[in-house]
Amino acid sequence: MAKAKTQFVCSECGSVTSRWTGQCADCKAWNTMVEQAVETVGVNRMSQTVNHKALAQTAPVLSLADIEAVDVPRFGTGIEEFDRVLGGGLVAGGVVLIGGDPGIGKSTLLLQALANLAATRSTLYVSGEESGAQIALRARRLMVEAKDLKLQAEIQLEKILGTLADLKPEVAVIDSIQTLYSDALTAAPGSVSQVRECAAQLTRVAKQTGVTIILVGHVTKEGALAGPRVLEHIVDTVLYFEGDTQSSFRLVRAIKNRFGAVNELGVFAMTEKGLKGVSNPSALFLSQHDNQVPGSCVMVTQEGTRPLLVEIQALVDTSHLPNARRLSVGLEQNRLAMLLAVLHRHAGIAAFDQDVFINAVGGVKIAEPAADLAVLLAINSSMKNKPLPRGLVVFGEVGLAGEIRPAPRGQERLKEAAKLGFSIALVPKGNAPKQKIEGMTIIAVERIDQAFTKLRELD
Repeated sequence: MAKAKTQFVCSECGSVTSRWTGQCADCKAWNTMVEQAVETVGVNRMSQTVNHKALAQTAPVLSLADIEAVDVPRFGTGIEEFDRVLGGGLVAGGVVLIGGDPGIGKSTLLLQALANLAATRSTLYVSGEESGAQIALRARRLMVEAKDLKLQAEIQLEKILGTLADLKPEVAVIDSIQTLYSDALTAAPGSVSQVRECAAQLTRVAKQTGVTIILVGHVTKEGALAGPRVLEHIVDTVLYFEGDTQSSFRLVRAIKNRFGAVNELGVFAMTEKGLKGVSNPSALFLSQHDNQVPGSCVMVTQEGTRPLLVEIQALVDTSHLPNARRLSVGLEQNRLAMLLAVLHRHAGIAAFDQDVFINAVGGVKIAEPAADLAVLLAINSSMKNKPLPRGLVVFGEVGLAGEIRPAPRGQERLKEAAKLGFSIALVPKGNAPKQKIEGMTIIAVERIDQAFTKLRELD
């Protein structure tokens, strides 16, 4: 019996090679080559041909000036926080990919959204992981009105495409893309070739018919979307669920959006009736202290178009190890080491023999460098065991030369802080407002040593 032919496919970029290699030759990723059988059919094992169709009909070549630019119409899902992350709502013909850990609430959120849409639009929920009875039980438990919502439990791509052609829904959810398989391929569901082909076929249908398709994607143990990286390139919007499944709060973040802002953040609370939007998310990321405590500093971060107030906590303690520990939760750990070096060189505060722990309250992840100033002030406050002034809010990027650089959208950050009752703002000089903000004292600084001097004057 002839040995079955195999090939190796990169799970990141989809590159194919006949031999296993530790590093992909195309995308340079390590340990991503996955073995799979070569697609064959019939007794003569001839290679099978898959017919690929374009996403749209052949169009003539036009000058960019002759093309009329029109705004993309949107329609809401009835969930305000979800619409915010999407950039204002769903777009006809758009393809959305949403991923997250198991049990974090992806199916719950989409069932709630489809139930709201079913009242005015034709919708379809395709489940490849649960039976219709299980989804009906979930809808009853969440107390959602879903009598007009169409449901299909199917994993074969061709049957799903036939249902889309017959029902012509305006919005369809595929839960999940890793469970689907196409008869054109012999690989198992969830393999690189199946995920890529099924996603491409569904995207083609969405662009040709105008149906909005939402795909649910599994994630790896590292938290990235499973399957080939081309899956994220095909779709229009990529959303990630963040947060601990043990916590009642969930964060939905947009990392790609062709129709809106990236890094937009939606905040939800998991309740008995499903996910509910949080109207004041800043309250989640601020600890409730009766009195000011050492090592706590409040900053204003920008998540997409939304300013959020987040409390940065620092704990500095004498190290009993040869190498002092540096641990950062919610912020980049390598940046913490850099900031400690700046603190020593330009402010004269040494922490080489101290264990330093940094935490962003509420489980939020801060990627922007505007948190630098808050981190340094929290560390200094913990080292001296002295709380910062009440009502203080800060933001600003700290450079290696000790300078404090401005952050984008400084005016919006200050207005959000003033709205929540903060009375003192320590900001970069480049973010100093031209007009006075009522109820707030603005302190503009250029260097890190100047910032500590201003704080001592407030005491």
